[in-house]
Amino acid sequence: MTFYGYQRPDGRVGVRNKVLILPASVCASDTARIIAQQVEGAVTFNNQLGCSQVASDQQYVMDVMAGYAANPNIYGTVVVSLGCENCQMDLVVKAIQERTNKPIRQVIIQEVGGTLKAADIGVRYAKELTTQASLLQKMPFPMSELIIGTECGGSDPTSGLAANVLIGEMSDRIVAAGGTSILSETTEFIGAEHILARRAINQEVHNRIYEIVHRYEHAMHLVGEEIREGNPAPGNKAGGITTLEEKSLGCIHKGGHSPIMAVYDYAKQVKPKSGLVIMDTPGNDPASVSAMVAGGAQVVVFSTGRGTPTGNPIAPVIKITGNRMTFAKMEDNIDVDASSLIYGGSLQQLGDDLMQLVSEVASGRQTKAESLGFTEMSIARVCNFV
Repeated sequence: MTFYGYQRPDGRVGVRNKVLILPASVCASDTARIIAQQVEGAVTFNNQLGCSQVASDQQYVMDVMAGYAANPNIYGTVVVSLGCENCQMDLVVKAIQERTNKPIRQVIIQEVGGTLKAADIGVRYAKELTTQASLLQKMPFPMSELIIGTECGGSDPTSGLAANVLIGEMSDRIVAAGGTSILSETTEFIGAEHILARRAINQEVHNRIYEIVHRYEHAMHLVGEEIREGNPAPGNKAGGITTLEEKSLGCIHKGGHSPIMAVYDYAKQVKPKSGLVIMDTPGNDPASVSAMVAGGAQVVVFSTGRGTPTGNPIAPVIKITGNRMTFAKMEDNIDVDASSLIYGGSLQQLGDDLMQLVSEVASGRQTKAESLGFTEMSIARVCNFV
């Protein structure tokens, strides 16, 4: 099986061909939006951070910004900064260049004379890059070039019984084809971490699985909180999930049965052709998806029992539900109905169908979230503003 994508100068393969207007901080987000709205083929996001953060908290933002620019779905980037934020232009550009050699342009609002002048310069840069991007021709590539992010949100019991099982089947097939699948959401390993650890390729990975789970629980205890008081969420409970351990046992099905080859910290660059890996992300869906996309995922496959509209500005998000009532009510948002697996359907056939859809989306087919223009995202936090 193959897909049609775009070869990048850093050797990776994109499934979209966008120019990123990257706001270095919250103070540059509106200017970045003004630029992106005027240029067909440009994308941006609302960065609520980038300033007034301690180093470890700021690093999450730097890694997401650099990872978004380096993601293979991006042709080139226009970085927009205010000029006085913590995430200074030179720091952002350096972080991007450490990950990729794709084109970068820079606009500093305070130095060029304000928003209107910055927007004019930014639009010119963006149009220059989108014109260059339009000259690229799609070429066929093997599925081994894909990094697939897997996510679940708004879960109910059908997620663990059907949708996540189907994603796990897809994950195993991607790994067998030589590609990469990312299992995320550390908070939803709790109670099932020992099962994942048994699948670690070596003792180091085994220990890292326990480390990220214990680190997350410890971080909550430091501020006097207990993770089980916020997870499962009210919607999970209304759907029929009773405990965090029960939710975790359903969540980890997204990882299929392949051995776990590595554990990555939040938003760090994932090596292509790595098999099944874990990324340490929160259970918050947009923040978790952002980390995997920053890590290089070109496509995200996302299960939901209750229904969710989540998308992403950089990568297409394929939505799957195992609840046929949810699919009937939220067909505008959900791409795949996996409920037949509960009622005797064939996992083999559903797996064939999902792999075909992944190939089509990687080749340019829009997901429901893309057709609706959904680009909401967020970034994990270490601590409060300073």
